[in-house]
Amino acid sequence: MSDALPSQPSLRRLKQFAIRPKRDLGQNFLVDSNILGVIERAAALTDRDVVLEVGGGLGVLSEHLAPRARHVHVVELDRALVPALQDALAPFANATLHVGDAMALDLAALDPTPTKVVANLPYGIAASVILRTIEELPTVTRWVAMVQREVGERLAAAPASAAYGVPSVLAQLASTVRVHRSIARTVFHPVPNVDSVLVVLERIGPAAPAALRRLVQEAFAHRRKALARSLALAPGAAPGIRDRARVALQGLGFPPDVRAERLGPEDFRRLHGELER
Repeated sequence: MSDALPSQPSLRRLKQFAIRPKRDLGQNFLVDSNILGVIERAAALTDRDVVLEVGGGLGVLSEHLAPRARHVHVVELDRALVPALQDALAPFANATLHVGDAMALDLAALDPTPTKVVANLPYGIAASVILRTIEELPTVTRWVAMVQREVGERLAAAPASAAYGVPSVLAQLASTVRVHRSIARTVFHPVPNVDSVLVVLERIGPAAPAALRRLVQEAFAHRRKALARSLALAPGAAPGIRDRARVALQGLGFPPDVRAERLGPEDFRRLHGELER
């Protein structure tokens, strides 16, 4: 019959609830259920884990995670997707739907407290969500996220590479980061115009404190300039910061006019310690 619903959950809900994907919200829904097992294995879920999923979409990942975790918090901004998500989550008493902006959600108020972040992240906020949850959810020990290839490579980038920058340093100060595998464009509907990867982060320590985060951001603000000069150009820069930074960098074994991209994450931590003296 022409009006029969597809068996694949995402395709079924697209038709059943007359949903049109919104490109301005970065909506590329998972339509290949084979990828769910890949995500699950990378997340190493146990029945003690509390999962935070940002960008619930049509619920295909949500309903795969719920029976394999203690609890799943699903966050979705688009109210038009609520009926589809309610359909997916209805069988699970251990799933909570939060309708709203993940970047404004009170993460500390989530109960039970998340231990892992597992998500097909909307492209526009992927790096921001990962960095925010590193900072505000110290109980999270692992992140498994589908992100735009560029974002994944930036998070995992090594010093002195073109992709290395603020997200690389802030993520790697608190976690190990690796690009787990490439994801075919065909697992999504609509098919995106960019390549995606599955990125995995494992926590190794607390998030960088606010003063260190600010130092990193100011150091990269003018990445074509010397790090010390970039710090001096920051709004409200402390008097004499350029000279102090040059001296500190030399003490750490770097040329005084080194650029920010040459310092590894731990070098920034050491620089911050020297400048705080």
